[in-house]
Amino acid sequence: MTEKHDDRVDSADSRPDPRPPSLADALIPIIALAVLIAGSLALFGLDALDGPLQVALILCCAIVTLILFKNGYRWDDVEEASRGALSSITSALFILLAVGALIGTWNLSGTIPTLVYYGIQILSPGYFYVAAALVCGIIAMSIGSSWTTVGTIGVGLVGIAGLLGVSTAICAGAVISGAYLGDKLSPLSETTVLTAQMVKVDLFTHIKNQAWTSLPAFAIGCVVFAILGVAGPAVTPTPGEDVELAGLNGVFWINPVNLIPLLLLIVLSIRKWPPYLALITASLVAAVMAPFTQHDALTAFVAGFEGSTNPVVGAIQAGWKAMANGFEATTGVADIDRLVSRGGMDSMLLTIWLIIGAVTFGALLEKFGLINRIIDPMIAAARTRGRLYLTVFATCFGLNVVAGDQYIALVLPSRIYRTVFIQRRIAPENLSRLCADSATVTSPLVPWNSCGAFMGAVLGVATLSYLPFAVFCYASPILSVIYGFTGFKVRTLSTDEAEALENSA
Repeated sequence: MTEKHDDRVDSADSRPDPRPPSLADALIPIIALAVLIAGSLALFGLDALDGPLQVALILCCAIVTLILFKNGYRWDDVEEASRGALSSITSALFILLAVGALIGTWNLSGTIPTLVYYGIQILSPGYFYVAAALVCGIIAMSIGSSWTTVGTIGVGLVGIAGLLGVSTAICAGAVISGAYLGDKLSPLSETTVLTAQMVKVDLFTHIKNQAWTSLPAFAIGCVVFAILGVAGPAVTPTPGEDVELAGLNGVFWINPVNLIPLLLLIVLSIRKWPPYLALITASLVAAVMAPFTQHDALTAFVAGFEGSTNPVVGAIQAGWKAMANGFEATTGVADIDRLVSRGGMDSMLLTIWLIIGAVTFGALLEKFGLINRIIDPMIAAARTRGRLYLTVFATCFGLNVVAGDQYIALVLPSRIYRTVFIQRRIAPENLSRLCADSATVTSPLVPWNSCGAFMGAVLGVATLSYLPFAVFCYASPILSVIYGFTGFKVRTLSTDEAEALENSA
C-alpha cells in the first residue's frame, strides 16, 4: 500500500522571508510616538499620565504592527515578541505592586510621617539649600518616589523659601536634586526596579553600582548649594513649628518605634531577600504595628468600613485596605493629607499600564530591527568604550526630549544596548547605571517631558528657571560618561561570563 503524498505545505515554510525595514519604516513609529505624546501632553497636560499617554503608546504599537504586516510578518510573530516583552517584566510588576502596598501601610503605621517629621527638623537657616536637598534625598530614598517628595516636602520647602526671601529657583533645584538622588538609590523606586529588570541585573547590585556616580554628583550639588547659600541673600529665622508639616506630631504618634518596618526592610535587603518578598514582609509588619502605634489614625481610617466596630476586624480591614487602595487621611491640613493619602497596589496600575505599553513598543522596535536601523550607524561609529557611553547618553536623553517620558527613555536603550555591552565585554551593571544616569535624572530638565512638566507645575517654578540649579541632574550623567572614557569603576567581563550572558539573552 503506497503512502498518499500530501501536497499541502505549511504556510510558515511557504511564505517568503520578511523584508528588512527601510529607514522610513524605522522613522514612522518614532515620529508617531513623538506626535502622539506631544499631543496628549498638549491636550491633557499632566492628566496625560492618567491614561492618554498610555493610549498613545498602545496606538504606536498598532502602527508598528501595521508596518510589520507590510514587511511580511504575521500576527503570530508580533504576538510572540509581545509575550517575550511582558514575561521580561513580570518580576518588576510584582515588585511595583508590593511597593504600592508598602507605601499604604507605611503611612498607616506612621513610618513615613515619622521620617518626614524628623527630616524637617534638619532644616537650619545657615544652610537652607543644602538642608533642602538632604531632606528631600532622605525622604525620597525612604519612600522611593521623587514625584511624591517634590509634591509634598518640596512644595513646603519652596513656600518657606519664598517667605524667607531666598531664591525659589535655587530651592527648587535643590529639592529636585535631592528627590532624584533618593529615587535612584531607593529599592522602592519603580524606575530603579525597572532599569535593573530591563538590563537583567540584580536590584541591589544596580543600586550599589549607581552610588559611584550618584553620591559624588550629589556632593558636587551640595557644594554648589552651600556656595549659593553664602553668596545669596541672608536667611531669616526658620518658621520651625509654624510650618504646617510640623503638625504631623498632632496627627500621628511620632516615635522611633515607627521606623521598625524601615529597619526590617534594610536588614532583609542586606540578607539578599528577593525584593518582592522583602517589600511584602515590611508592608505586613507595618500593617500589624498600626493598631498599636497609630490607634487614632487607624480608627479614623476605618470609620466608614462595614463591620469595623470590632477592633480586630477594623485593624484587619485597615491593613488590607491600605495595601489594596492606600491610606487616606482627612486632617484638614492640606500638606499632611497630600503627603500621607497615597499608596496601595491600585496606585501602581497606571504606571504598570504605561510600562506595558512602553516595553511592548520597545520590544517590537527591537525584535524586528526597526530601532537598530537608526541606532546601528551610531553604534558602529562608537568604536571606543567612551564613545559608546556617549552614544547611550545621547540615546537616553534624546528619547527624553523626543518621547517626553522617562520610561521610554529607560526601556528602549536598556534593551538595545545590553547585547552591545556584553559583546564588548562590559558588565551589564555598567549599562544599568548609565541608563539611570542618562534617562531618569535628565527627565525633569525637559519642560515638555512628563517629569519636567510635573516639577514645574507643582513647585510653581518654571523648568527653565530651576534647570541651572538642578545640579545633580546633569552632574550625574556627566560623571557617568567620564567613567566610560576613563574606565573608572567600569567592570569588564571575562570570556566565560560574556558567553554565559549571551547564551542567557
